[in-house]
Amino acid sequence: MPALQNTEAPTRDELLTRGWAALPEAYRMPAEPPSLDEARAYCKRLTESHYENFHVASWFLPKRLRPHFQSIYAYCRIADDLGDEVGDREQSLALLDLWGEELEACYRISEGGVARHPVFVALAETIAACQIPKQPFADLLTAFRQDQTATRFESMADVLRYCKCSANPVGHLVLYAAGYRDAERLRLSDFTCSALQLANFWQDVRVDFAKGRIYIPQEDLRRFGVSEEVIASGKMTAEFRALLQYEVEETRKMFAAGSPLIGMVDRELAVDLDLFTRGGLEILNAIESQNYDVLKARPAISKWRKLLLLAGALNGKVFSRRSGQEVAA
Repeated sequence: MPALQNTEAPTRDELLTRGWAALPEAYRMPAEPPSLDEARAYCKRLTESHYENFHVASWFLPKRLRPHFQSIYAYCRIADDLGDEVGDREQSLALLDLWGEELEACYRISEGGVARHPVFVALAETIAACQIPKQPFADLLTAFRQDQTATRFESMADVLRYCKCSANPVGHLVLYAAGYRDAERLRLSDFTCSALQLANFWQDVRVDFAKGRIYIPQEDLRRFGVSEEVIASGKMTAEFRALLQYEVEETRKMFAAGSPLIGMVDRELAVDLDLFTRGGLEILNAIESQNYDVLKARPAISKWRKLLLLAGALNGKVFSRRSGQEVAA
C-alpha cells in the first residue's frame, strides 16, 4: 500500500525556516538581540556590500546622519529581498509579516516592545532620533506583499499607485532622516522616486517578464499594438520601440518635475539627490542609446559613466559652495 502523503499546510514556523534558508545567512533572526553598536555595524556592512552608489554618496552626508541612512537602507534592502528573492509566495509573505512585527516593536519601545533583529535595533534608534512616522516603512511592506500577487497593471495611474508604496516612501524616509517633513519637499520627492522606479521598469522589461511581471501599463500595450508575445519572443518591433520611447519621454518629464528638490535641501543631501537623479536619467539615456531595444539586452551604465555622474554631482556641490562664499563675501 502506498504511503499516505502529508497534505497539511506548513506551519508559520516551517514557512519562516524555509524562507530564511533561501536567503543569506546573515539575514536571519539572531538568538539574542545585538547591542546598538553591533546593530549599526551590521547595517553599515550591509550597505557597503550591497549598494556601491549609496555607499559612495553617503561619504558626503554629515557623519551624524550616516548611521540613520544605513539603518533605513538595511531595512529596505532586506525587506525587498524577503519579497523578491525567496522564490515561494507563502514563505515570502510569512517573512514579510515577521518583518512587520519587528517594525511594530520599534514603535512600541516605550511600551515594552523589544526589537530582535540588528536592523531593527539600529532602526529603533533612528526612528526615535529623527522622529520618523511608521507609515513609509509600512507602505514598503504593502508593496512587497503586492509583488506576490500583482503581475499586471491596467493603467499608468495603477503603476504610480504601486510606486506610491514601493518607491516614494524611500524618499520620504530620507527627507525625514535629514530633518525635512514639509508637504512640498515630500511632493517633489515623489516625482523623483517614481521616476527612478519607472526607469528601472523600462530597463528590466525582460528581467521582470521572466519573473512573470509586466509593469508597462496594459492600456499602453494595446494603444501601441504590442502583445505580450512580443516581449516573450525577445524580438524588437517598431511598435515596441515607439511604446518604450513614449514611456522614456514621460519618465524624463517626471525627473524634471522633481528636480527643484535638489536646490531645496542642504548641500550634503543635495549630492545624494543629484547623483540618484543623474543615475536615473542615465538609465533612460542607455535605453535610448540602444534604440529602445531592451528585449535583446538589458541597458547598463558602465563604471566609467558612474564615475562621471559622481563627478557631476560633486561639481554641483562645489559650485554651490563657492557661489555661497561669493555671496557671503
